[in-house]
Amino acid sequence: MSRRYVLALDEGSSSARAVLVDETGDTVAESSVPITPLFPRPEWVELDPAELWGSLESAIGTTMARAGATAADVAAVGLTTHRESCVIWNRATGRPVHNAIMWMSKQTDDIVRRWSREGLDGEFRRRTGVRNDSYFSAGKIAWLLENVPGVREDAERGLLAVGTVDTWLLWNLTGGSSHATDPSSASRTALLDIATATWDEELCGMLGIPLALLPEVRPSNAWFGDLADGVLPGDSPVPVPVHAILGDQQAGLFGQACLETGMAKNTFGTAGVLTVNVGDRPRILDGMSSSVAWGIDDRIVYEAEGVVFHSGQTIQWLRDQLGLFSYAAQTESLAASVPDNGGVYMVPAFAGLCDPHWDRDARATIVGLTLESTAAHVVRAAVEAMAYQTRDNIDALARGGVSIPALRVDGGAVVNDVLCQFQADILGIPVERPHGLERTALGVAHLAGAGAGLWSIESIAERWSCQRVFEPRMSADEREWLYEGWRDAVTAARSIPARRR
Repeated sequence: MSRRYVLALDEGSSSARAVLVDETGDTVAESSVPITPLFPRPEWVELDPAELWGSLESAIGTTMARAGATAADVAAVGLTTHRESCVIWNRATGRPVHNAIMWMSKQTDDIVRRWSREGLDGEFRRRTGVRNDSYFSAGKIAWLLENVPGVREDAERGLLAVGTVDTWLLWNLTGGSSHATDPSSASRTALLDIATATWDEELCGMLGIPLALLPEVRPSNAWFGDLADGVLPGDSPVPVPVHAILGDQQAGLFGQACLETGMAKNTFGTAGVLTVNVGDRPRILDGMSSSVAWGIDDRIVYEAEGVVFHSGQTIQWLRDQLGLFSYAAQTESLAASVPDNGGVYMVPAFAGLCDPHWDRDARATIVGLTLESTAAHVVRAAVEAMAYQTRDNIDALARGGVSIPALRVDGGAVVNDVLCQFQADILGIPVERPHGLERTALGVAHLAGAGAGLWSIESIAERWSCQRVFEPRMSADEREWLYEGWRDAVTAARSIPARRR
């Protein structure tokens, strides 16, 4: 039987997905299993590593069953995961020493502040392209080393392994035979030398993080190991290789076929992430992160990135905490039921503001309410906030000399025409919505399939097609007037003092 499928594994912040893609690049079966975050203390967010792996196993089994496929049908596996979260485990037993610390957790704030007092902020930015912030993995690794009994001693003896979620899942997929990552994921740890795409030994020494803990960094399209027996149903005459790893946002950039310098996409997921291909040299831009987009063979491509912590999650909050609607899909009709936001702005800084503001003490706020304000105005303000946050980051790119002629969008929220049209209006550039909105799994599937010889990387751009282009319709004066109101709302959110017990 010919090997006609690529299995894409996509573990996000809230679910694990397995997607089976055929030789034409079309999805033939998929499954998703939810992941439950843990909140041991206020502002601490962790994940159970066993659930991370178990949820993926379950999604794999269901997807393969739906397609009637076995291991003999799979040519290669691609793995993409949410980034910055990390876990440490015992190399001999495979048991984690503690829960995984999630990217949004603030339990590492004290460590990050200590590094700031030690004058390391500039070192992080210059060496790694990202910031000294609890968002990135370095502080999480240091927290585990400093707060879990015996971990530092075992780490220095070489008994432990650390990794972001991709590395932990790869370890389990290969039965513990592969401790590796790719440069796109590694560049979000705040430990990778952005210029060389290798671990920064000197910085790790400054932070007290043993190099022996860290995984091997391989090209994004490398062979990362073969699946262990039992991961896929049935027998296979030859091993099934893991042939691609990408961070989720980089996989989305690849899946949107942004293969040329200056091409950009924005993903409206749990968080919102703007990524732009900046070519073969890193660009350190004010307010933005500089990361590796991907490493293919011996060529590194870089991205500039702007992350907002709460995008689609804002809609979930309005549904689950305020009860303004029952289903996320209702936000489009609610937002369209009013002609504008009625002067209401929502700044969803539930965990502070990320790019381009970098103010973790900011607090979520709704401003401009009057007795005439309705639930529809609040919902519209939340939808518009997604677009305003993208504008913040595109403006930061422009200040750094990077212009974006058009923006490709993806993620579940972009089924909302009100959002897409307002995004085009507030940016003043076309917004392109593709056929197929979940580009992350497709991105890593395309890279893995190229590694397996099913298609060429050059042909990937031909696989992308546009479902609809949203052209800007708003006048420049109205655009800037509305955006000035947003900036005032952000100022208000940043002026609220953070109160901690």
